[in-house]
Amino acid sequence: MSMSSADAGTLKRKHSVSTQQQQQKLSFTAQQKPSSTASTPLSPTSKRARREHSPHDALAPASVMSTADMYSFPSKRASVPNGKEVVDMTSSPDNSPAKPRNGMLPKTTLNVGASTGAGTGPRRLMVKNFRPVRKVDPKAFLEQTWQKMDAALDTIFGQGKIDFSLEELYRGVENLCRQNMARDVKERLFRKCKDYVGGALKTKVKDSLARTNVDVLRATLQAWTTWHDQIQYLDWIFCYLDRAYLLPRHESLRDIAIGIFRSIIFEHAKLNPRIVDGACDLVDADRTGGDLDSAVFKKTVDMFNDMHVYTEHFEPRFLELSQEYVVKWADAESEQTPLQEYVRNARALMDREMHRADVYLLPNTTKRDLLTLLEDHLISRKEDRLTNQDDFADLLEANAIEDLELLYSLLERRKLGNKLRPGFVKWIDDEGTAIVFNEKEQENMVVQLLTLKRQLDTFWKVSFHRDAELGHGLRESFEAFMNKTKKTSASWGTDNSKTGEMIAKYVDMLLRGGAKSIPAQLSRRASTKAEVAEAEDDNEETILDEDTEVNNQLDQVLDMFRFVHGKAVFEAFYKKDLARRLLMGRSASADAERSMLSRLKTECGAGFTANLEQMFRDIELSREEMASYKMICEERGQKQALDLNVNVLSASSWPTYPTVPVIIPPQIKTAIDNFEAHYKSKHSGRKLELKHALAHCQLKAKFPKGNKELVVSSFQAIVLLLFNGKPVDEHIDYNYLKEATGLPPAELNRTLQSLACAKIRPLTKHPKGREIAPTDTFTLNASFSDAKYRIKINTVQLKETAAENKETHERVAADRNYETQAAIVRILKARKRISHAELVAETIKATRNRGTLEVSGIKKNIDRLIEKEFLEREEDGLYAYIA
Repeated sequence: MSMSSADAGTLKRKHSVSTQQQQQKLSFTAQQKPSSTASTPLSPTSKRARREHSPHDALAPASVMSTADMYSFPSKRASVPNGKEVVDMTSSPDNSPAKPRNGMLPKTTLNVGASTGAGTGPRRLMVKNFRPVRKVDPKAFLEQTWQKMDAALDTIFGQGKIDFSLEELYRGVENLCRQNMARDVKERLFRKCKDYVGGALKTKVKDSLARTNVDVLRATLQAWTTWHDQIQYLDWIFCYLDRAYLLPRHESLRDIAIGIFRSIIFEHAKLNPRIVDGACDLVDADRTGGDLDSAVFKKTVDMFNDMHVYTEHFEPRFLELSQEYVVKWADAESEQTPLQEYVRNARALMDREMHRADVYLLPNTTKRDLLTLLEDHLISRKEDRLTNQDDFADLLEANAIEDLELLYSLLERRKLGNKLRPGFVKWIDDEGTAIVFNEKEQENMVVQLLTLKRQLDTFWKVSFHRDAELGHGLRESFEAFMNKTKKTSASWGTDNSKTGEMIAKYVDMLLRGGAKSIPAQLSRRASTKAEVAEAEDDNEETILDEDTEVNNQLDQVLDMFRFVHGKAVFEAFYKKDLARRLLMGRSASADAERSMLSRLKTECGAGFTANLEQMFRDIELSREEMASYKMICEERGQKQALDLNVNVLSASSWPTYPTVPVIIPPQIKTAIDNFEAHYKSKHSGRKLELKHALAHCQLKAKFPKGNKELVVSSFQAIVLLLFNGKPVDEHIDYNYLKEATGLPPAELNRTLQSLACAKIRPLTKHPKGREIAPTDTFTLNASFSDAKYRIKINTVQLKETAAENKETHERVAADRNYETQAAIVRILKARKRISHAELVAETIKATRNRGTLEVSGIKKNIDRLIEKEFLEREEDGLYAYIA
């Protein structure tokens, strides 16, 4: 349409046109504008202005023309010399307009003109689409597009130089998919891939079949690497196909490509077992001492995972071959190597297998099954070998803490750690029994037992990880051998437990000597690294002062004392040794004495320590009594010729001491008589009986080489005083000393031995020798000298004689019979009638803390009570109490 500039304007509007329409007719009414006011073209988004039209204005008639005459659209088709058309892969081949972008409709241009004639009707306008009409066949477009893609794939599969545009290929795939030809593209692509994989790639792999399994695996890996790189190009080119067509159908271009390689190469009947065995051969080489090709194995595992064949193909075969290897290894190692080496090697094998699985990221299922397989064949099937008592005893004997820890940890993987208990208990019983009944080493019994106990505690805490079952076995076995009795010469034919006596003597040594008397092997300073670590774990003190050392030793002794049933033997010897320490002032520490007494009271009860506490009170009261006596003597002006100290003891609380006859020197006799008179005047009705065998004295002696102060026993002092005023070379014969002292020959011989035959000799024996004979004579030692001014001469009171030891054992044995009879009477009083078996069981239970007799001893005491008419045996075999 043509129109003057004053009468018409140009209008551009956005218009939505159906893809099936190529032309559209629009009609609307155009009113004439005044000639004086020409309107400029409006923008597509502006609104048409409403104006008042003058009646004089008139629209000139306009002719209607087609929009094809108004616009000329260049075609994208180009001609080629042979007359064929070239298809643009980046544009759609159909006749429809392009798909709107960003939701905007294609623009159309409308020329609107006003009619010059007045009163004319609406004008008809023709609207034409932007895109030209195309007449390309979709199949032809597919063929020509695929030719380019096929050439590109040949280049990719041939590993040639990429000289084509990946974007252009991507656009071609996109356009084909938009025209519903995605299925054709998919079929052609996968057919091409199958031909390539089944051809060139498969041939390279099959060429390696004549070589080893590892070579076949390497060839497969090379083919897989090549195919994996080529898949990346397929992802780039056919990405639109993958996302728009395959993904909605729950398919994936990469999965299908991997599936092609898997089905054609990996699952090939001849290739598959060789590939899998090649991977297993790599592991087998590592197991047999060869070098594992880490890079190849890592790539192999990744390939199996990418192809999703690891669980189905590789894992079962790997576990099968692993089982064969482990079974053969375990059988050979268990037969050819000692237990400790088998345990170390088995642990190392398990660590290597698990380390390999971790390094190469094998799935948890493989690690779990492999570990189960290892534990089955290395532990469960070899349980008898691992718990062999003889081999286990060798480890305990060698104190192999680390090897025992490895053994226990290995067994505990299958909860078999408690299977070590029988061998552990047997070894403890054998070792402990040998120590207890070794008569040649009786003096070192407690030291050996404490060393054994420390060793066992280390085993339990460090090697056995504080296993409750093994801990119970340790305590039960230790308690068993500690209470074993045997009528030997060491216990003077009684069935007393020797351990109670030796524990009491060891405590006496500690309390007399302090920290310096602790054996080196039991000192905290000599602790092993394992014991130090154990102490740190238990938050024990590490300060090594003397008090701490002594208290630590007392705790260890008390811990061992808890295992002793017959505490009567310990009580008897401990009371006798305590009396010596208190009376002779031999305790290294009063605090240690009180601490030990407190421990015993906590462990055994107040009844056990009642007499011991009374002994301490007697010493305190005697000290106060002597202070009062000396004060009274000073007030009266009575000058004492010597410093006398007397301990008044309660006869019921202290041990029974024999009265040894002796002639006391007059000065000492006078002082004793004065104190006795004072005491009786103060405490009427009490009888004092002097025990001179327990007394000790301090003498000032003059020797040709200097003056000395001698600390001696009362018997030694009486003998030495007989040499006062005698010339140095004057001989005094044995008979004279016997008559002057009044001592029995045994006591006199012991006293003279300590003065003339020991290391410190204030007297000289003639003739020289170790034994005292009635024909011997004695003189003062003119050459006696010592670097110290105050000298302690070995006192006979500190040494227990064989007779005293025998007497103590016999007294304890007699007391045990009395305690057993008393227990039987108490039981019958409560039960009235009881069977023999029940009576024996009740008696053992009642006398366990003080010391239990054997069943034969209990039966003898029952017979004695029947004779004494405390009970009677009825016709039905029951015992009845006689009221």
